[in-house]
Amino acid sequence: MSRYAITISSPARTDDNATIGYDPPLRTYFLQAFFDSETDWPDLALGERLEQLPTLPMLLEALDREGYAITEGLTPEVVAAMAEEAARPPRRSVAERYGLLVMLDQS
Repeated sequence: MSRYAITISSPARTDDNATIGYDPPLRTYFLQAFFDSETDWPDLALGERLEQLPTLPMLLEALDREGYAITEGLTPEVVAAMAEEAARPPRRSVAERYGLLVMLDQS
């Protein structure tokens, strides 16, 4: 799983310690930001479910719907590295192989 530091902003707040990446087991791009100092959980978390955001444009659209934009850190090198990871042939997870995971229609 890749993880890259980025900065995201909205008119109300900014997080210069946000994280973006690609999660091969979940086959999704993800973003986490605004970590709570007491719980260490992100206030903003996108791409937490299987195949939720399979493309970077889908992640960026979801971020935009939340009212945020990436202002620093999403370099061409980071985009290329995540795309390379996402292009690798997927492996089904253990839960999928044993029928323990029910795929939900997310349309």
